[in-house]
Amino acid sequence: MKDLLIVGAGPSGLAAAIAAEQADLDYEVLEKGVLVNSIFHFPRAMTFFTTPELLEIGGLPFVTPYEKPTQWEALRYYRRVADTFRLKIRLGCAVRALERADDAFAVGVEAGGQRDVLRSRNVAICTGYYDHPNRLGIPGEDRPHVFHYYDEPHAYYRQDVVVVGGKNSAAIAALELCRAGARVTLVHRRAALGDSIKYWIRPDIENRLKDGAVRGLFESQLVEIGPRSVVVDGPGGRAEHPASAVFLLTGYHPDASLLSGAGVAIDPQTLKPRHDPETLETNVPGLFVAGSVAAGSETSRIFIETGRFHGEAIVKTVASRR
Repeated sequence: MKDLLIVGAGPSGLAAAIAAEQADLDYEVLEKGVLVNSIFHFPRAMTFFTTPELLEIGGLPFVTPYEKPTQWEALRYYRRVADTFRLKIRLGCAVRALERADDAFAVGVEAGGQRDVLRSRNVAICTGYYDHPNRLGIPGEDRPHVFHYYDEPHAYYRQDVVVVGGKNSAAIAALELCRAGARVTLVHRRAALGDSIKYWIRPDIENRLKDGAVRGLFESQLVEIGPRSVVVDGPGGRAEHPASAVFLLTGYHPDASLLSGAGVAIDPQTLKPRHDPETLETNVPGLFVAGSVAAGSETSRIFIETGRFHGEAIVKTVASRR
């Protein structure tokens, strides 16, 4: 039986693994995808908003010649973290079920089509939120030219592209698509762009909206997506707009089903699991949350910069009970 199973090999999960390794706990990290799976699926040309030292875990320096690191550099750094600390990570292993059984947890996993049940005295859920986009729930949302993630713009040269959203992701995608020769329409339900847009991005997108390089439809919502167009409901009523591709960049949310299935109380409005902010332990003894999953749908409250410290608090509690 393990002392600790860590679900998710993102930065917060790796930080928890480092702390567990240093505390000589019997632990393992379970990751359904690849190492730092969410970062792997970020846009290839993405640059982090933060500086490298704020992404560091385990005291391992993040060396880069740039003020803000790229996605590729982050992938390389976290591979180095896993190798330097010889972290015990099982990749391609999805957790399908979690329940309290006597004095431990039964963790149902699936890997390579094979199912198994692991047992551990403690479990830390570090699954983030990037795998679960906020859906609009409108007709046509599942069409093949509709995306909840943005990668790179070249494929949309000389095409009509609709971007939905009003925060950083939508603004960056609209700017990159525009500069790659796409005809971009930005649709946002509010009257103005979000306050959280970074100070160096805001003037750029506002100027492109002002000069018409990016067409802006504010106080507007998509109500239907067709094979070559979208229907938008705005101040002037409903209108159809051409669209060869649609990017629904309206944010993401954590999946609370694993936690709720194990008996954790989940706030129905915020999806925030009930937990002690000091120890990160939920109302189910021995079950912890780390990283952005602890914030529920309020994803802007916890970043890599802060979630990387959660593992130390969790392991301190687990080790004290050993």
